Amino acid sequence: MNYQLHLRTPDSNGNLVFNTIIFDAFKVNIVERYYGLVPKSCDVLFKVRTLDDQLIKRKDGHVKLRIKDEDYNTYKTLIKVFGTYEYKNKLISRNDAQQDFVHFILRMVIMNYNLN
Repeated sequence: MNYQLHLRTPDSNGNLVFNTIIFDAFKVNIVERYYGLVPKSCDVLFKVRTLDDQLIKRKDGHVKLRIKDEDYNTYKTLIKVFGTYEYKNKLISRNDAQQDFVHFILRMVIMNYNLN
C-alpha cells in the first residue's frame, strides 16, 4: 500500500502538532496536543477520513480515537525517532523508521475503524 507521510504540517504550532498519513483510499489525521509551559503531558488523537475529507466512523460509532496506555508509549518512541540526529543525518534507514510508524498507525486504524 502506497502512502505519503507529512510530519508537522504547516498548521502546527507550539501546543498543537499535526501529522498526516495519506494512503491510496483514505488518510489519517493525527493531532498531538501539549499542555503546560514546559510541555510535559500530551494527548494524541487521530481521525480517519476519505480522500475527499468525509469522516469515517469507528466500529463503536465515534469518530476520534485517543492513543493511550501502552500504545501511547509506542507512539512516542516511534515519533521521537524522526527528531534524532541519526534520522536527520541519514545514519539510519529513513524508510524503515517511516514504515514502522505507518504500520503502527495502520494497525490502530484496522483494529478500530470500519473500512469498506
